[in-house]
Amino acid sequence: MSPTDPHDDALAPPAPADDQPLLRVSGLTKSFGAHRVLDGVDLEVRRGEVVVLIGPSGSGKTTVLRSLNGLETPEAGSVAFADGPRVDFAAPVSKADRISLRDQSAMVFQHHNLFPHRTVIQNVIEGPVYAHGVPKAEAIARAEALLERVGLSEKRDAYPFQLSGGQQQRVGIVRALALQPKLLLFDEPTSALDSELVGEVLLVLKELADEGWTMLIVTHELAFARQVADEVLFFDDGVIVERGAPKELFTNPRHDRTRRFVDRLLRPFED
Repeated sequence: MSPTDPHDDALAPPAPADDQPLLRVSGLTKSFGAHRVLDGVDLEVRRGEVVVLIGPSGSGKTTVLRSLNGLETPEAGSVAFADGPRVDFAAPVSKADRISLRDQSAMVFQHHNLFPHRTVIQNVIEGPVYAHGVPKAEAIARAEALLERVGLSEKRDAYPFQLSGGQQQRVGIVRALALQPKLLLFDEPTSALDSELVGEVLLVLKELADEGWTMLIVTHELAFARQVADEVLFFDDGVIVERGAPKELFTNPRHDRTRRFVDRLLRPFED
């Protein structure tokens, strides 16, 4: 992608309004049956930051993202966006509450989730036109500009089955950007891709980070996390065991559980 034009509001990340955290999460608690998936999770994300969530499968990372996007409803805790909604999950949560959260963020899933019967351009304009009321011509112009930035202009009228996995995921990223969210949420965006396609998606994410988009990313790609993250949160059993800058957390973790997880991913074949 080319460098962001500061005058192009359709393509640039939302401008910081002040120095307050964009997002505050306090005491987030969620259970599925008897299993406590989140156990009092606290975190903050400042505008322009990239926060990476790592940890074993089932540790609660994806549930955090889904809670922020209104796709899961925790039993306790709160989510507050600067100049936006504050939802207290101890009280009954309405459909309007969930929609208000979803209006702040856009989520990119593991498996693209593109509509198979719609073209690339139709997939990208769906949210802006039908959920946000953006005029169709404006939505198409924004979508075309974003597709050009990720190298997919020529796929404008293609259907998902005509795209590689990496191309489908890049369309998923464009679809999220087209909503102009304050916060981008990525749930293992490369886990469903063949190894040779991972790099093209990670390159797009790195460019978004360089441009100042605020992102929460769940990933097992620790080398990538080391490059882009401002902060890394290590989850295990529904709690944040350790948090810190990637250089510190990956090279000198304080907790043995963190060290064993990081060693297994960064140095899998060492004795």
